[in-house]
Amino acid sequence: MARSSVSVTAGVSKSQAAYRWIKERIAQQDFTPGYRLVLGTIANELDMSVVPVREAVRQLEAEGLVTFERNVGARVSMIDETQYRHAMQAMTIFESAATALAARNLTGDDLRRARAVNDLMSSSLDQFDPRRFSALNQEFHHILYSRCANPRLLEIVDAEWARLGHMRDSIFAFVPERARESVREHEGILVLIERGAPVGEIEQAVRRHRSGTLAAFLEHEHPGESLDLPDL
Repeated sequence: MARSSVSVTAGVSKSQAAYRWIKERIAQQDFTPGYRLVLGTIANELDMSVVPVREAVRQLEAEGLVTFERNVGARVSMIDETQYRHAMQAMTIFESAATALAARNLTGDDLRRARAVNDLMSSSLDQFDPRRFSALNQEFHHILYSRCANPRLLEIVDAEWARLGHMRDSIFAFVPERARESVREHEGILVLIERGAPVGEIEQAVRRHRSGTLAAFLEHEHPGESLDLPDL
């Protein structure tokens, strides 16, 4: 493994340099929730001893970004389920509204691009890569809502996508069976837009689509439980 260059500037200790390096990897999702932090491996990559790396991990643990399990070691913290549920609910409301408002502004080229992306998603199902599927999923939805004329709403939707990305590397890694349903629902949304369906109908279709993904995730986390999801 090639070593990373971590410069220790004046007034910055090795432990702080390691702290910043690990935190950046978590923010960039190189180290995803549940990722095991092997101190010796990190120390070797940063060309320092294990001691400052251990201090860095303790600091990250104090901030809630890392958890330490007996007989397992340090791992990147899993995201609080309640926070994730709230973020998904917010995304459901804002993105469905933005997509509905954008529908009349979408061009034939926009719709062809969206369908081409959805076709790629469909063709990837047999050799499923959750991260790639999620990237294509985001691209598909971005095409559909990006023509929204309300810049504030666009800003909120983009921010919620970013928030969800920091929380979960790919929800489809947890519920891969949901991927095939998502592709079918994407096609249904495209058909509604193409035939000029009422914006309220388009908004409700996107809401059902988003709510279905959240429901699939919660069922995965709590199999067999009766989950009371709000009617968004």
